[in-house]
Amino acid sequence: MATLKTRATTLSVTEFLRSVADENKRRDCRALLKLMKNCTGEKPVLWGNGVVGFGRYHYKSERSKQEGDWYMTGFSPRKTNLTIYIMPGFGKYKGMLAKLGKYKTAGACLYLNTMADIDEKVLAELVTAAFGDMKQKYK
Repeated sequence: MATLKTRATTLSVTEFLRSVADENKRRDCRALLKLMKNCTGEKPVLWGNGVVGFGRYHYKSERSKQEGDWYMTGFSPRKTNLTIYIMPGFGKYKGMLAKLGKYKTAGACLYLNTMADIDEKVLAELVTAAFGDMKQKYK
């Protein structure tokens, strides 16, 4: 069985975020870091070479023999956008999404161009609800 490339590291989240080249994206990352710390009560951990994750759960795939540890929520400053990981998906949170602002989704990924495009209070509600659902599912 293949080993997952994306694993929790001991690298500094602060140093990683300082390395984000674009100042606006770096500022948005600092805002997301603060928001997610407040919503989850968890310490941020750098996963792989580019995801800031909060919380951890152990999963076993229903479709394969793959299993491992993963973050319950997190974000990544990608080249074209900010990606926020809402691990339960978005089906249960459509009401919040309707009030969020400008975004795109695919799978468990919420894509934002900038934090200015969305309502941060609604994002905080979404992250809090999804994180709570993950905590409940993976007690």
